[in-house]
Amino acid sequence: MTELSWGNYGERYFETGVDRGVLYVPGMDGVAWNGLIAVSESPSGGEPKAHYIDGVKYLNHPSREEYEATIEAYTYPIEFDICEGVATIDDESKGLFATQQGRKPFSFSYRTLIGNDGDGVDFGYKLHIVYNALAAPSQRNYQTISDDPDLIAFSWDITTKPIPVQGASYSSHIVLDTRTTWPWVVEAVENLLYGTEDTPPTLPTPEELIALFVDNALLKITDHGDGTWTAEGPDEAITMLNSTEFQISWPSATFIDEDTYNISSL
Repeated sequence: MTELSWGNYGERYFETGVDRGVLYVPGMDGVAWNGLIAVSESPSGGEPKAHYIDGVKYLNHPSREEYEATIEAYTYPIEFDICEGVATIDDESKGLFATQQGRKPFSFSYRTLIGNDGDGVDFGYKLHIVYNALAAPSQRNYQTISDDPDLIAFSWDITTKPIPVQGASYSSHIVLDTRTTWPWVVEAVENLLYGTEDTPPTLPTPEELIALFVDNALLKITDHGDGTWTAEGPDEAITMLNSTEFQISWPSATFIDEDTYNISSL
């Protein structure tokens, strides 16, 4: 049995910063959210509710938690106008807008950086995906320009409507932690979120995210086309027998005979 120890070098983790914001409006490709300052998560609900029988507490059950947050930014994509109730008056009046219009729901993603006392802030990051958000603009103060001008920081309080998540309950907030996710899975997810040279940025559903994890199974075999191949996976899947031989022990590896086996994705 291992004795617990605290404060070991490289084991004190922290989160800091927010970057790579992306806005997803239904019917549009994702767009970069430049000028993002902060995403302050403030979930509501989740308070315990006590139930009694004959004066004795027999159940302490929490209420359903709702994802809410405040987004702060120095600027925002023009595509966000319809999400805060700003709309073009008509097709012939480009550049002329009316406020106090209906607000369209949106989704967005952002990153929070992870660091520790050994690697600084370059240890990894978390990808946050928020679904079905509605924005409520806050007060804005416009002031005369002085010798020491302040930038106007926009902010929106948002509420969300959760959606079903396979293998879990309803949720409107999905998080991917790069510390425990294989790099090729992270790349596949980011190719959807941020787009590639050939594909536009799109918002994946929870089911599509799960499918990416399945398609990019933990055990990955790469055929180099020259008679050699590379196996990548956790220690539980691949065991080095010596400097030139290794053994694959994984449910997706089926032995045909002592010299041949078939490998398939889970």
